[in-house]
Amino acid sequence: MTPDERWLTALWPSVRAPLPPPPARVLEIGCGPVGGFVPRLADDGYAATGIDPEAPEGAAYRRIGFEQYQAPQPAGAIIACTSLHHVADLGQVLDLAVATLAPAGVLVVAEWARERFDEATAQWCFARLPGPGEDRGWLNDRYEQWQASGQGWDAYLRSWVDGEGLHSGGDILCELQARFDTGELSYGAYFFPDLRGVSEADEIAAIDAGQIQANRIQYHGRRPA
Repeated sequence: MTPDERWLTALWPSVRAPLPPPPARVLEIGCGPVGGFVPRLADDGYAATGIDPEAPEGAAYRRIGFEQYQAPQPAGAIIACTSLHHVADLGQVLDLAVATLAPAGVLVVAEWARERFDEATAQWCFARLPGPGEDRGWLNDRYEQWQASGQGWDAYLRSWVDGEGLHSGGDILCELQARFDTGELSYGAYFFPDLRGVSEADEIAAIDAGQIQANRIQYHGRRPA
């Protein structure tokens, strides 16, 4: 499997569980070039639409930002998987999500608590990076740029985060909880798809042993009726 396939396969049960029954209308914000969960949603009988400027071609996708999307009817659920920390205006996107959802509609979020990416966690990841000829991911880039910077990890991470304009997990949760009735909030494994020979269970074991921090936020909430 590619890293994207490993990630989608691992997260699908937790993403699927809080959704309303099919054939509910489900939107995915930031489905990416591989289509996100849209194929799985369609296979389960949902009316699914993926929204992303880099979405695949096809009737199930819209190649625009969520800010430009005009929903033809209210959605029963919205999925946002590692897309919210990238958006320019987090509050605007979540206000649009509220407006797009039907009353009591569900928002399912899988996100990155980037403030938990401390040096011990980074070193654990960097010791398990894919080698030459394997699928390289964003962690390879972080390691190489960190080494080239000559900075300590905290200074490097801060400069990278500020340059990319990434929202923290804490800020994302604050904005979510201001708008939705929280149904689930938990933390888990985040890095395993981009690491060599590391399963989700391996990363969870390292978290439980106190070797690294849990970087994945798993959340779902409901729009107030």
